[in-house]
Amino acid sequence: MTGSEAAPASLADRIEALFRIVRRPNREQFSNEEVARACRETTGASFSTTYVWQLRTGRRDNPTKRHLEALAQFFDVPVAYFFDEEQGEAIAKELELLGAMRDAGVRSVALRAVNLSPEGVDTINDMIDVLARREQAAGGHRDRGGTAPDTRDGTTG
Repeated sequence: MTGSEAAPASLADRIEALFRIVRRPNREQFSNEEVARACRETTGASFSTTYVWQLRTGRRDNPTKRHLEALAQFFDVPVAYFFDEEQGEAIAKELELLGAMRDAGVRSVALRAVNLSPEGVDTINDMIDVLARREQAAGGHRDRGGTAPDTRDGTTG
């Protein structure tokens, strides 16, 4: 998510963002089946793979409080992420930052910036802002290969 993108708005968007960003230690996405199983174990209630898929795709959009609590526990986010706009937005930004930090290039820049003075960090921030505005004006961000990301499935990576 770039600074100009809005936080996920719908419940389906928020759940999909969790699947996209919160990963296993080997960096693979969790499956609907894994999430459903964990949520069943947490709640003791019916929580099928199909139901998780329906929530992710917006075909179902009115889960019980118990289901949301189970999803929140699985993905380690406050349950407010799903229904409180302000908190949801803040949490989404933190999740995007964590997702970006998985990128070796971003991590490398961050680690190198640790040794800079506060003025140096401000300069780097200014440069990033200029580059972000330039890329936004050029029609969106680009991947490292110089091509636009594939967004046919609604994701950017």
